[in-house]
Amino acid sequence: MLTFALLALSPANAAEPCQKSLRWNDDPPYSMLLADGSVRGISIDTHTTVLERLGCKTVLRKLPWARALRELETGRLDILHGAFRRPEREVYAHFSGQILPPARNLLFAHSDAIARWPANRLTDLASTPFRLGAQIDVQYGPDYQLLMRDADYAERVAMVNRRKSLWYMVAKGRIDGAIADEHTGAWEIQQLGLADVIKATHIVVSDEAAEVALSKASNDVAFVASYAATLQDLVNDGTYQQIVERYLTP
Repeated sequence: MLTFALLALSPANAAEPCQKSLRWNDDPPYSMLLADGSVRGISIDTHTTVLERLGCKTVLRKLPWARALRELETGRLDILHGAFRRPEREVYAHFSGQILPPARNLLFAHSDAIARWPANRLTDLASTPFRLGAQIDVQYGPDYQLLMRDADYAERVAMVNRRKSLWYMVAKGRIDGAIADEHTGAWEIQQLGLADVIKATHIVVSDEAAEVALSKASNDVAFVASYAATLQDLVNDGTYQQIVERYLTP
């Protein structure tokens, strides 16, 4: 009897503490390595807060996107934020539902160009001399694809590898504007000291809402439901907006 009692009280038989792995990569202001060595950002702060409220420890794993999907499938990665629901992904991942506001792609433009060529949609620029810049192999949404079907206009689009190059090109007047996620664009422009020159326009290029993908191999439906409810609480009680403002307020 004493043996059974000791076994029951041993650490090996106690309930294991909740620990979940969360993907991050260099993508300011959503996730980034700070000077003090910590990994922070809008997405990191949001999801670590959710896990903290659920009583879980967060283990951050730096992974490129393609590998993160493979790790999620095997269960070696528990949580992948910023994922779009696709049939092939639903085979191995639960999805939170669309809870956080959509990460909109906006047209950012030189302040002079905004006044010169007013437009309501990206496609309105096809008949103007507006010089657009874009990153190679990046798809910005259906309006961008439609604009690029105009061979004459597509030929005038400046294609580069790095978005940072586009901001400098706008500032120097070599192009008039570029497309970026609204938070990423605002962050980068502010960090480069170009906020007085380059402004976000009202033109929304795309606004598909991403979700949180949770590996089916390591998360049951009860945990997924709790995660989604807690994430919704962060939006409802204003915590999410406070996190956003923490990184985007000048």
